[in-house]
Amino acid sequence: MKKIIVLGGTGFVGTHLCEKLVSDGWEVTVPTRRRANADRLKHLPNLTVLELNVNDEVALTRAVAGQNALVNLVAILHGTQTSFERTHVALPRKIAKACLTHGVQQVVHVSALGADALQPEKLPSMYLRTKSEGEAVLLQAASGAGASGQAGFDLSILRPSVIFGANDKFINVFANLQKIFPVMPLAGASARFQPVWVEDVATAVVRCLAGASPAASPRIIEAVGPEVFTLKQLVQLSAKLAGIGGGFGRPVFGLPDWVARIQAKLMSLAPGEPVMSDDNLDSMKVDNVSSGQLPGLASLGISVSALQPIAQDYLNRK
Repeated sequence: MKKIIVLGGTGFVGTHLCEKLVSDGWEVTVPTRRRANADRLKHLPNLTVLELNVNDEVALTRAVAGQNALVNLVAILHGTQTSFERTHVALPRKIAKACLTHGVQQVVHVSALGADALQPEKLPSMYLRTKSEGEAVLLQAASGAGASGQAGFDLSILRPSVIFGANDKFINVFANLQKIFPVMPLAGASARFQPVWVEDVATAVVRCLAGASPAASPRIIEAVGPEVFTLKQLVQLSAKLAGIGGGFGRPVFGLPDWVARIQAKLMSLAPGEPVMSDDNLDSMKVDNVSSGQLPGLASLGISVSALQPIAQDYLNRK
């Protein structure tokens, strides 16, 4: 039985992925800071929950020993320059070193649409720049071009657009906000997205591990759905599908950038994870849609799913 370690396995994409990996015959290890975070996974056979901090290089290297493959799903949407670099750049560097040390054969790294490993400095946000730098680290290691001189590993990088599904923090959030507020002032209303279903992303990871892609390693795949929406359209659609306001939702109006910046700063002061941050606004300067220059999920034999019927199902159930 092949062994795989999934970093970020307790998260939104991770829980879907772990179910598929176990079903596919993998022996799965999921590291997490707190064992309670993995309650939704404990019922899965051949899955081990390992309590550790993946940013601890010694502990991570020890956990990687004996694994055939590694998947990295760890990411943050909000934070400081330091926290973005720790999560998106320093962690991939530790992953690369650990995988090279222990001869891990395959790595799948989930990045972000809009990342550019060749020119990260040209991107407008800390999120996109650090995501790009993390890709560059892994691409170099996969090619065996690192200072260690060790042989590289098979690398697949997935670049998803915004991911939707029953427990997402995107469509659900906008639907819930419209249950509370009579109108929706919206920052970044004209930004474009190409939402992709969480099950399609999880399937893409499994198929990369199975060698389904015809592209040679290292390969970069854009994970997007079949439709492009503006953020305003997505907000309106979330209310319609949830039946808010008789299916008409709330009035949604876009904010000019200077007002959006004020809104984002105020939101960042609220307790919990913010809905919108200044850095999110910077990220939305780049359309979150397929470039058309890289393989898509069709290259893995995946027929991508449309947003509306799936979102309508889980929003109605809630």
